[in-house]
Amino acid sequence: IRTKETLASRIGAVFECDSTQMIHFLNSTDSLRQYGLDSNTVMAVAMPFTYTIKWNTTPAAVFEQFYTAYKTFWTPERKLKADSLGITPLEVSTVASIIDEETNSKTDKPNVASVYLNRIKKGMPLQADPTLKYALRSFGLKRVLNVHKEVVSPYNTYTNKGLPPGPICTPQLETIDAVLDSPKTDYLYFV
Repeated sequence: IRTKETLASRIGAVFECDSTQMIHFLNSTDSLRQYGLDSNTVMAVAMPFTYTIKWNTTPAAVFEQFYTAYKTFWTPERKLKADSLGITPLEVSTVASIIDEETNSKTDKPNVASVYLNRIKKGMPLQADPTLKYALRSFGLKRVLNVHKEVVSPYNTYTNKGLPPGPICTPQLETIDAVLDSPKTDYLYFV
């Protein structure tokens, strides 16, 4: 799921609460503060698990199930791996989301993770095309041109160094693990 709006729409389609109530919750600083999240990082918690939720569950209760599953997923071992990379679990999810939009190849994901982690360590811009597509909300864009790189957005990783403020989709679990277990390389680029 690429956006909070899509998540809210899917929830609104199957639960008594509607998409407007859900998006309000996902954008509410007051709702998210207790979880240590904001409206940019909230999508890291909507992990691709199977949930058992009653149709008349409130947005807060739906999100509570997401958050419980997220906390369970982030075992002490995974947290230790994230710490050894010098990034937080939320930042791991952000890197994984970019990788999921970059490649579908399971074998390439660890090396792509290595490239992005190396760029972060060196203080280089990530220069990740998927973040531009997210900033532009143009997910079908096939070729990123220089004009696209001029978009003013915190998700423009060509003009802003470091990670964007949050995930650009809900990352796959295997991609999160690919980041955590990425090989130590000196790679800075990939094709």
